[in-house]
Amino acid sequence: MRNLKKYLKSSVTIGASVNSKLNHCFFNSLNFFCSFNNNLFPLKSNLSTVVNSHSKVATMEVSPPIAKKQKHAMELFGDVRVDDYYWLRDDSRNDSDILQHLRAENAYTDFIMSGTKQFEEKLYAEIRGRIKESDITVPIRKGNYYYYKRTLEGEEYVQHCRRAAAVNVGPLSVHDTLPTGPDAPPEHVILDENVKSKQHAYYCVGAFRVSPNNKLVAYAEDTKGDEIYTVHIIDAETLEPVEKPLVGVTGHVDWAGDGALLYITMDEILRPDKVWLHKLGADQSSDSCLYHEKDEKFFLDLHLSDSEKFSFVGSESKTTRFVYYLDNTKPEEGLKVLTPRREGVSSYVDHRGDHFFIERRTDVCFNSELLACPMDNLSAMTVLLPHRESVKISHFKLFQNHLAVFEREHGLPKVVVYHLPAIGQPLENLSGGTYVDFVDPVYDVDPLQSQFSSNVLRFSYSSLRTPPSVYDYDMDSGDYVLKKTDTVLGGFDASNYVTERKWATASDGTQIPLSVVYRRDLVKLDGSDPLLLYGYGSYEICIDPTFKASRLSLLDRGFIFAIAHIRGGGEMGRKWYENGKFLKKLNTFTDFIACAEYLIENKYCSKEKLCIHGRSAGGLLIGGVLNMRPDLFKAAVLGVPFVDVVTTMLDPSIPLTTAEWEEWGDPREKEFYYYMKSYSPVDNVKAQNYPHILVTAGLHDPRVMYSEPAKFVAKLRELKTDDNMLLFKCEFGAGHFAQSGRFEKLQEDAFTFTFLLKILDMIPDHETAQQ
Repeated sequence: MRNLKKYLKSSVTIGASVNSKLNHCFFNSLNFFCSFNNNLFPLKSNLSTVVNSHSKVATMEVSPPIAKKQKHAMELFGDVRVDDYYWLRDDSRNDSDILQHLRAENAYTDFIMSGTKQFEEKLYAEIRGRIKESDITVPIRKGNYYYYKRTLEGEEYVQHCRRAAAVNVGPLSVHDTLPTGPDAPPEHVILDENVKSKQHAYYCVGAFRVSPNNKLVAYAEDTKGDEIYTVHIIDAETLEPVEKPLVGVTGHVDWAGDGALLYITMDEILRPDKVWLHKLGADQSSDSCLYHEKDEKFFLDLHLSDSEKFSFVGSESKTTRFVYYLDNTKPEEGLKVLTPRREGVSSYVDHRGDHFFIERRTDVCFNSELLACPMDNLSAMTVLLPHRESVKISHFKLFQNHLAVFEREHGLPKVVVYHLPAIGQPLENLSGGTYVDFVDPVYDVDPLQSQFSSNVLRFSYSSLRTPPSVYDYDMDSGDYVLKKTDTVLGGFDASNYVTERKWATASDGTQIPLSVVYRRDLVKLDGSDPLLLYGYGSYEICIDPTFKASRLSLLDRGFIFAIAHIRGGGEMGRKWYENGKFLKKLNTFTDFIACAEYLIENKYCSKEKLCIHGRSAGGLLIGGVLNMRPDLFKAAVLGVPFVDVVTTMLDPSIPLTTAEWEEWGDPREKEFYYYMKSYSPVDNVKAQNYPHILVTAGLHDPRVMYSEPAKFVAKLRELKTDDNMLLFKCEFGAGHFAQSGRFEKLQEDAFTFTFLLKILDMIPDHETAQQ
């Protein structure tokens, strides 16, 4: 039995002066442990009683849940892997032994953290206290209405609202504002998620789509966290349903004119594989299947053109993407090929006037080029922006007279605006674009919904010290107007914080960018500061340096926060991604280790103060580096981690597996099998010392099954040789993206931060339940 007295605080000594609510929590956890069958979970406690002059005090030691072992051998290429915890997987999530084990893990975590529950609740109140709870988003004008979302004090979810514009409203400008005051048209709440969520432990609206004539709304809701949606179609004024909901669909839904909807459904492994046309008034059983993608490596997606005249259906694997188009004025004509299917060629498209615009990536043009073709001659391609080896085209937005291109160079996003010739005039190579200027050394910028017929580009901007801000940019004059910056309460002052871009040198000499933020008056930069290093490094996803208000609770306690922009992500262009996948995946792990070593060598922290965090594929990253260099870190947090790589990728019945063969490789091939086995966290846990570890999961997660982190924790408990803390928390009412309420998500941050502060002994004694 491992001695946990060092970390229990109130859990070790429960005295008469301790808060009674915490006592109740503690003894409930203890009673929960004692109720389990000892054959399944051999838990034991050593309870002794001592009496002093003040009170009777109970001291005890409690062992963590020990998962039973059932040998399960798997052989491939003459190699035998034994998984003693394979039994923890149950796709139905109904197995009583498994649920009992997960509850035991949760109770153990509650027990270990009970001594700091008082501090956690204070931290949660601090994090929540920074939020302006009653607020609205920046309205977007659509037709003669403004649409926006409203949050209310104390409520978890948003209201979807609209308000009529003034009579004879003029062209949209950067100075356009929502009418307010006693003479303004009244606000109309179309959908109140707070009301809809009352009967569900989890609630998420994945799409909210207004019909072109503004009379109807289609919204998709997930009430479980498994990302299987039901689409409701309601009258925007009366709020009454206009027909029966569409069931068993994805969050991809859009209007095809005023009288029809496009939506996508999934196959048995939750792969979006069919796109349907639904005519209002018809039963779902009579809907037309416009396309069925039978290749198991491809997923379907759906988006509306900026002009709203066409809908585009994309079929995408990790290397290839081709597109069909639908004329929304003639949906009965069905889909037509826009970009043909060609292995290794990926296309994203949009529409303006008599041209389609195409962002195309090939093996040669790996950072993409921008093309245009006449709608009546799709093969007559004009190169508008040629391929550039140092600049990646991320996406673009079209307007009646302008084109806004979002690029990446040297790891940072950029926005450049071009004037276009009048519709009907020839399109030629673009030149003389205007760059939008940004001030922070590291930042994030993303396009927001804009009005196609206007000259106003709307985008969001934030940095590690700048709260999310919405700007309207006049593409003719170059004027900016700040429409809104998220309010951060509690005396926040951005000038108190320093942001930096640093570069670590990888083992092969590659320069790896780091984004860093800290509070200038608290950090000493002498190696004594605590630091949290975050990483991801997969799927070409960019982990950009954005603001997060809850992170201030660490920064204001002297933490440094850093992001390692490692290979496998997309921050430095397509090659950056390709050099961190397949048989180069180990670069992702060694890059992260190099970043950690850089931070230590340059006195940002020490091994004793370095904490690391990653979610999903980022959890794979953390699991991998823990096995490789456990000596380098003090604590690690793995959120919904993908850690059982080989077993999962060998099972095509698991959601996402087939499509992911082009990300990780197909372990049915010998070379990939042995390479993936060399880094798969579950397969590489060994008898060695590990740092303090917190692992989380969602029971209904369709992306990373709860059983992966459960097995990882079970194997760590079996083999690790240290006395450090290992906690596992499984949310029973959540999926991959944690709980759904905005305050519930803050509770998760408060718990994670409390864990880190506890490990680093940064919680003052008077803020714990210690006698």
